[in-house]
Amino acid sequence: MDSQKDFVMKQNIFSKIIFASRWLQLPIYLGLIVVQAIYAYKFLKSLWNLVVNLGVMDENTIMLAVLNLIDVVMIANLLIMVVVGGYETFVSRLNVDNHPDQPEWLNHVNASVLKVKLSMAIISISSIHLLQTFINASKLPESTMMWQLLIHFGFILSAIGVAYTDKLLNSAHHH
Repeated sequence: MDSQKDFVMKQNIFSKIIFASRWLQLPIYLGLIVVQAIYAYKFLKSLWNLVVNLGVMDENTIMLAVLNLIDVVMIANLLIMVVVGGYETFVSRLNVDNHPDQPEWLNHVNASVLKVKLSMAIISISSIHLLQTFINASKLPESTMMWQLLIHFGFILSAIGVAYTDKLLNSAHHH
């Protein structure tokens, strides 16, 4: 009988350790916040460069600079989704209910929703890169453009696969 109590006690200790291990992700999320600050700096530096050099830039150069700014914003949005959604899903509740700035998507975030949102964000970022490639097509080798297009299609197929798998799992849970 004592051996059974010992086993249950050890099992409880292991369960608590395993559950507490989710906090090991905290430094990772804090590191991504530092990356967010780096991207904010990169955005401001690129914006300043655009404003200062606007008079000497042609239309294509301005468009590429704007696309670069949009790219930085989209990557920053991706970081926010990972930090906020990942922390809320895998570490602990944020307890921001009723906060006027709470993002709408946070109310129904889970690992599945997060994967689909991240897939869509990656496709959007890839689309910006493809647009930049298209604008610079005359300066780039054809193989570079082909690889970027293939990678973009890979992202699209992956997102479709993730969304389809999510749909299958959700329909199986509802039946």
